[in-house]
Amino acid sequence: MAKRRKVEVFSLSFLDVICCGFGAVILFYTIVSAQSGIERVRKTEDLAAQVTKLEEEVLSGAKNLVLLRNTLQKTESETVSASSRATRLIEELQRKREEASIYDSTTLAKRERIEKLKADVRALEESTRRLEASAKIETPRGERAGAGKALASRRYITGLTLKGKRILVLVDRSASMLDEDLVNIIRLRNSPESARRASLKWRRAVDIAGWITTQVPDGAQYQVYGFNTTAGPVLAGTAGEWLQGSDNARRDKLLQSLDQVVPEEGTSLLNAFKAIREFQMPPDQVILLTDGLPTQGATPPALRRYIDAAARARLFDEAVRTVNRNVPMDVVLLPMKGDIPAPHRFWSLALLTKGAFIMPSPDWP
Repeated sequence: MAKRRKVEVFSLSFLDVICCGFGAVILFYTIVSAQSGIERVRKTEDLAAQVTKLEEEVLSGAKNLVLLRNTLQKTESETVSASSRATRLIEELQRKREEASIYDSTTLAKRERIEKLKADVRALEESTRRLEASAKIETPRGERAGAGKALASRRYITGLTLKGKRILVLVDRSASMLDEDLVNIIRLRNSPESARRASLKWRRAVDIAGWITTQVPDGAQYQVYGFNTTAGPVLAGTAGEWLQGSDNARRDKLLQSLDQVVPEEGTSLLNAFKAIREFQMPPDQVILLTDGLPTQGATPPALRRYIDAAARARLFDEAVRTVNRNVPMDVVLLPMKGDIPAPHRFWSLALLTKGAFIMPSPDWP
């Protein structure tokens, strides 16, 4: 009897199956793991791309931040500059307002002064009209206004009284004494000497000066000085000397010399007043015959230029400061057209020295 083969529970076929199953599990695991790795790689690449994008955005943001900082600094600088300009503009505006306020107050003061001057002029004109309506009076030695003049009746002017013992007459002989109008002055200034001596305004000034000298009492002394940029006696050789009122021969010589004077150059009131102080025996009455404010001081300017009204007023004030207020100064003014401040200034000078201020009528003397 054949021997029964022994049956094995785990045979080779089973082991194969087991191995195959295990292999299948391993293969599945391997496939799953591979898929997971691919997915991780894909996610990693996506993340890397996002990181790269974010880095680019950060870099761009940093650049923009730098630009913004630069812009901010520039804006701050411009703001500071604008603030500084605004401060300067505010200060300039405030200064302009203050200047405008000062100008307004000055203008108002000038207007008030002009109105006062107009009132004074009207009063003087009224006084002149009253005097013209009065009777004509023969003047002692006053019938002859100058050498070679025909006899004529002269009128006294109230206030112009020769009461001093030593009377100094200052006659303006500058170019402005040629005419009342500036255009005519410029035209006549370039004319021959004979034409300048014959100008109507100058002839009137010569007649007034002659009339004044004829009114000097016999017991008094007098002198006549002409002035433009400098001052000196009309009668040569009599500087600092007093002439006797009773000496008719010398008076005639003086009037002849005055008749030959030619108006020229500018006006220095400072030098005219300086001549007063050069007398050893000073005058006790001064009569100033002029037509407007001075155009220069003690010396001529280095450059010949136009001088405005304000500068002429300053020169006048400078000259007035040298005047002896105890000596009366009578002013006879033959005003120029457009020289508005002159009457008020010379009226103030006469008032300061207790003298008389006169603007004679056109037909005097």
